[in-house]
Amino acid sequence: MSVFDVTVPMRPGMPLWPGDAPMQLEFVRTIGGGSATNNSHLAFSSHAGTHVDAPLHFIDGGAPVEAIPPEALVGPCLLVDVGDVPIITRADLERLDLAGHERILFRTRNSAWITERFDEDFVAFSADAARYLVDLGPMLIGIDAPSLDPYGTPGHPAHMAILGSGTIKCVIEWLALDGLEPGEYGLFCGPLRVVGAEGTPCRVFLVGPVHTL
Repeated sequence: MSVFDVTVPMRPGMPLWPGDAPMQLEFVRTIGGGSATNNSHLAFSSHAGTHVDAPLHFIDGGAPVEAIPPEALVGPCLLVDVGDVPIITRADLERLDLAGHERILFRTRNSAWITERFDEDFVAFSADAARYLVDLGPMLIGIDAPSLDPYGTPGHPAHMAILGSGTIKCVIEWLALDGLEPGEYGLFCGPLRVVGAEGTPCRVFLVGPVHTL
């Protein structure tokens, strides 16, 4: 089996959600400048690159990042490809064998460009697809999109349904899934343990595939 890093690299100039602060990496001490060590200062949005959304992101009083159960972030997962669709609908999901899986990752045509730029036409979930996922009852959902909702969707129904469900403990957005075979993998997701935060960047590894579709 192989280990795949499906994390968008964090770097100055990385693609970001419009209006988010740029990612900054600044060395404040350097060996070349006479210090004993190289030390840097990092600054970035809590939703920069590959990141988790905790329920608090959209649900007032919802669980923050540190309350995400570790068992939601580590364990078997199913990676599926929804094909070349402009939006993921309930009908698209019903064609896939998703029942019984606790962690589900969705690959779309976004994967072709997701590490390089932000595109307002990214593929995301319709409201009926989000409600269908809630009914399935997984602990974690992930997607190769900057958001669960299509850009500019009023009311953010996918976020509201999924993060407000109580059963889906968190979501991973902005995954880099290009080139991976659909199938069953082991998932290891490590968000920063920032107390009180609604989201944080994370490092995500897939191990496998255990079984391909």
